[in-house]
Amino acid sequence: MWNTTLRSHSAVGLFVGLAAVWGTAYLAIQVGLRSIPPITFAALRYDVAGLVLLAATAGLALRTGSRWRPRTREEWALVGTGGLLVVGVHFALLFAGQQYVSGGVGSIVMSLSPVLTPAFALALLPDERPDRRQVVGVALGLLGVVVVARPDPSGGQTALGVGLMVLSAASFALGSVLTRRYDSGLSLIAAQAWTMLIGAAFLDLLVVGLPGESFRAVAPTPTALAALAYLSIVASVGGFLAYFRLLDLFGPNEASLVNYAVPMFAALGEWLALGRALAPPTVVGFGIILAGFGAVKWRTLRRATTPTPDRPAARAQAADAGAVMVRENVYYRDVE
Repeated sequence: MWNTTLRSHSAVGLFVGLAAVWGTAYLAIQVGLRSIPPITFAALRYDVAGLVLLAATAGLALRTGSRWRPRTREEWALVGTGGLLVVGVHFALLFAGQQYVSGGVGSIVMSLSPVLTPAFALALLPDERPDRRQVVGVALGLLGVVVVARPDPSGGQTALGVGLMVLSAASFALGSVLTRRYDSGLSLIAAQAWTMLIGAAFLDLLVVGLPGESFRAVAPTPTALAALAYLSIVASVGGFLAYFRLLDLFGPNEASLVNYAVPMFAALGEWLALGRALAPPTVVGFGIILAGFGAVKWRTLRRATTPTPDRPAARAQAADAGAVMVRENVYYRDVE
């Protein structure tokens, strides 16, 4: 009984710790944007994270004999689609939008991603049709964004920033739907590493081509370097490993719920570091988005409350079905 209680407490601590890391990542973005252009900052984050994770993947492959790079056309299509939409476009828009809104607001708008997924599935995946509850959920999610994006005389949040964040969430949702089309024999870690690197390459190209973006414009202050290290190593690579530990303990349904604890920690981090609190209407908007998520994911949440006797086996089964994990989510074809 003691060992079971200890494992339970450790799992809760890991869940809370991961939500805290991903929530405070929004604060790190704000800090880094003071001295690094937004797209350049996003590119540097995934240049570092992708290389670190790929090195770890290659090292593991040498020890175990596992495959560490894509071989088939479908595997390259999987990591290419994820790299372009779920890392590249998604983070370019997120970092650009973060210039105009607080991290708390940004994290709330980004929680729209799983709410938008059924809308893209309806258009792109003929076998996946949303039911009435999911349609209501999408409508609630969009209503919540309207509430969050209300005009703010203080200039703390703007329609431009929220609009960029909504497009970022849409890119993330679209990429998650499109990656379901491809089968892959790659491990989740290898797929994630290549997805990060392809996304980083796309961001690097944007840095070269967009005005105002340049690696030479980076001011390597200790604060900026600390923010970059936190985002690349702690939030991206460390967060990835922690998330898969949660998958071992709980399975994909319960582990994915960590994303809805992220806005709380994003707002708390900003309040402690910057003295900035969320306005009541923003909290109401998050509640509406959360209600939309509950409607969209009703069956998933119901399964999450049903104990599963063998969590590692469930994770292995999901991995065999093919998945891609980017940012804070793992997408499985057999999970809504």
